[in-house]
Amino acid sequence: MPTVPARRVPRRRTPAAAALLSVAVFLGTALSGCEYEYSADHWDDESASVTASPPTDAALPQDPHLNEPVTGDELDEWADHVLPDAGGRVFQTGYGSVKAGAVHTESTTPLPAGTYSVTLACRSKGRVAFTVRNGQEPLVDLSLRCGTSRVNVVSLSKDAVLSIQVTGQTAANFAYRVSRI
Repeated sequence: MPTVPARRVPRRRTPAAAALLSVAVFLGTALSGCEYEYSADHWDDESASVTASPPTDAALPQDPHLNEPVTGDELDEWADHVLPDAGGRVFQTGYGSVKAGAVHTESTTPLPAGTYSVTLACRSKGRVAFTVRNGQEPLVDLSLRCGTSRVNVVSLSKDAVLSIQVTGQTAANFAYRVSRI
């Protein structure tokens, strides 16, 4: 069987390929001579002239009125916002206001034995103290920084009525929810 000689097609360089090749050669030549040197005392951590700059916070400043207590519809909206829907059955939800230094106490409806989540939240310029008791036995005793909410898990071995006590250093709004887990 006779063989057919291969036919050679000459290569053609396109203008785009030539431009790309020249850019690559230029960058390779230009960047190969780059070198950075540190001064001798740059890494001397004990030097008095070396000071760390304070970190910058890119976050926007918080609204100064965000933690001021509110009333009326604003209080209702705040309580709905800080007490999101609970996964279990809700037994008690409460919210309101307390004057500076005053003690506000509420009691839940009778709760059957089981495990519950108690969500606590406040709105004030100062801390708010929450105490949750089963009779005389304290189950939760905390001082909460307002602007956050806290979920606590409590177990009741028998039917009980919880007492929720709220005290504010300054005037405050409070909210709580008791849900079965």
